[in-house]
Amino acid sequence: EVQLVESGGGLVQPGGSLRLSCAASGFTFSSSTMAWVRQAPGKGLEWVSHINPVGSTSYLGSVKGRFTISRDNAKSTLYLQMNSLKPEDTAVYYCTVSGVRGQGTQVTVSS
Repeated sequence: EVQLVESGGGLVQPGGSLRLSCAASGFTFSSSTMAWVRQAPGKGLEWVSHINPVGSTSYLGSVKGRFTISRDNAKSTLYLQMNSLKPEDTAVYYCTVSGVRGQGTQVTVSS
């Protein structure tokens, strides 16, 4: 059974940073493309970034240059380093693989 457990969210001021983690189990993490998606209040799911098994990455335009996705295959863990956070980044962040999402972690950017 695929299990994804996100952590690292919280309340941060504009311009601040957070590092999200996603602990994965139940599948071959090292050979899977992993992604982060988010859902802002009252809005639909939005793709944020993904990383393929060999480490190639892609980002949503509005986060490019501020967010960095990475993975540790030895720990089966996905990361999202978020810098220069903006109020519009406020959302529940989920990691996802093959259409399965974790429970999410709340990120709130507010002064």
